Amino acid sequence: MARRRWGIAPGVAACALAVPVSYAAHRAAGAVPMLTAALVLGVLAANLRLLPAATRPGLRFSGTRFMRAGVVLLGLQVSFGDILALGARTILMTLTVLAVTFTGTRWLGRRFGLSDRLSLLVAAGFSICGASAVAAVDGALGPRPGDAEAERETATAIGLVTLCGSLAIAVLPPVGRLLGLSPYDVGRWIGASVHDVGQVVATATLAGTAALVPAIAVKLVRVVMLAPITAGVALRTRRGAGRHRPTLLPLFVLGFLATMALRSAVAVPSGALAAASTVRDVLFAAALFGLGAAVRLPELARTGHRALLLGLTSWVLIAGVAYAGVLLTAR
Repeated sequence: MARRRWGIAPGVAACALAVPVSYAAHRAAGAVPMLTAALVLGVLAANLRLLPAATRPGLRFSGTRFMRAGVVLLGLQVSFGDILALGARTILMTLTVLAVTFTGTRWLGRRFGLSDRLSLLVAAGFSICGASAVAAVDGALGPRPGDAEAERETATAIGLVTLCGSLAIAVLPPVGRLLGLSPYDVGRWIGASVHDVGQVVATATLAGTAALVPAIAVKLVRVVMLAPITAGVALRTRRGAGRHRPTLLPLFVLGFLATMALRSAVAVPSGALAAASTVRDVLFAAALFGLGAAVRLPELARTGHRALLLGLTSWVLIAGVAYAGVLLTAR
């Protein structure tokens, strides 16, 4: 055990150092989210050969364990009361957008010649909640051969949802105004179509304060679906996994459900929620640096154009379907 701890120490230290560097990059260029900066730093550090071989175990550890710990804390953002306040029509619209995006992205991935696993990870990330959903589905897939390839596919999926979600921050607020949507409906559109919770907050903030509350509430409907979709993936995997079967719900997803139940049942102090949000972002940044370090650009270039095409097409799909849903359910 002690030897393993020392083995992961260099990589974990590298991820820890990347967090303040990513935050500094975000502060210097406010349009660049901290999590995006962390992922890009990981890719650059690995491909410029700035990370010695001794860091690899710790980078792999950080990319999985820190991401899963962050998912547990994500549950503290979800309150059933906020979701029910949206009304049945908006909830149904959001679930329809999620279903169309999830199935459509998987179909597109197969058409583009990408692996079923990568298509599934991208579909989960784009339709549910970005990097958190990618991590949850990756955990539900359980033990598998070819870990190096699996790590690259996970990093690719997270890179795509981070890229397209960051593009949404700049694109959706002005487009919403051009389309003549009310602030409330712009918020619903953002919540139904932007991938990561942090990206939703950033996008809605640029769209105006009136868009923020509906955007977060609609987004939380998608976040809640993390558990049933992960369970469905795990159940499908168990049926064909032989002896090496993953649990029906990974422990960190059960933790997510527990924190979600806590937030719904108890009035959690705002200071505690703010602290949990900060810790979550730190964990996600460290994890994304570790996952970014698994990306080898020469290898990615072989299928990169197809993966990028899938990401951009899925982004257009979810934005278009969500816009149609908002129009059909407008007050």
